[in-house]
Amino acid sequence: MYKSIFDIKQMDCPSEENLIRMKLSENKNVKHLIFDIPNRRLTVFHSSEIASIDYSLGELKLGSKKRSSEKTNETHFHEDANQRKLLWMVLSINFSFFVLEMTTGIIGKSMGLVADSLDMLADSVVYGTSLLAVGGTVVKKKNIAKLAGYFQIVLACVGFLEVIRRFLGAEQLPNFATMIVVSIFALLANTICLYILQKSKSKEEAHMKASMIFTSNDVIINLGVILAGILVHWLDSSTPDLIIGTVVFALVIQGAFRILRLSK
Repeated sequence: MYKSIFDIKQMDCPSEENLIRMKLSENKNVKHLIFDIPNRRLTVFHSSEIASIDYSLGELKLGSKKRSSEKTNETHFHEDANQRKLLWMVLSINFSFFVLEMTTGIIGKSMGLVADSLDMLADSVVYGTSLLAVGGTVVKKKNIAKLAGYFQIVLACVGFLEVIRRFLGAEQLPNFATMIVVSIFALLANTICLYILQKSKSKEEAHMKASMIFTSNDVIINLGVILAGILVHWLDSSTPDLIIGTVVFALVIQGAFRILRLSK
């Protein structure tokens, strides 16, 4: 048995963790994975060569780099029986906020909220694909990932077109209060999801770490929408909302391409 450690530069939250789990589930040499999100580090226990593992991680474009690799006598690993239940919980939270932010974003004329709702949908897709793939075939998992990835790209492109239309036209100001209040709740939801998933880790990783919370892309996006709402009110302009919407749509497309890499 071998123990290899990788630094994953862009592993900011549990969504990236699940992408990696899905990708490496195809490799029969992989026996166990340990994720250290605060330190962006992945430990892989595998039975033979590391080249295929290194290549698979590289395909995800998350900035992976092998740190070390050595033989180990560890062969018994503890698997949390509640992992599936926890995934269902975070999937429910993310999908609920996708519906909430999409609805309030349309009603409140906020592209920032609409874009953030798609980011919530992207996380839901990752968790959902992880759950649906359990016990299923590799082909099934890849088909789900492909469909979800293209769906997100289409939605994000529609969002980009709407941002352009609003930049060029005289659009009514978004409701800044709705932007701020809904984003605060979304921020709390993301924090809860991080906490729930960390409950399945070892005791040393179970407590909340500031480095984990504040490096999460999801949390940064929520704060960005809150700031945009404040600027909309202060400047009496929809431009801050359109800017944050554009940034988040770009992140959604980037996430969608990561999901599509799972379908290759």
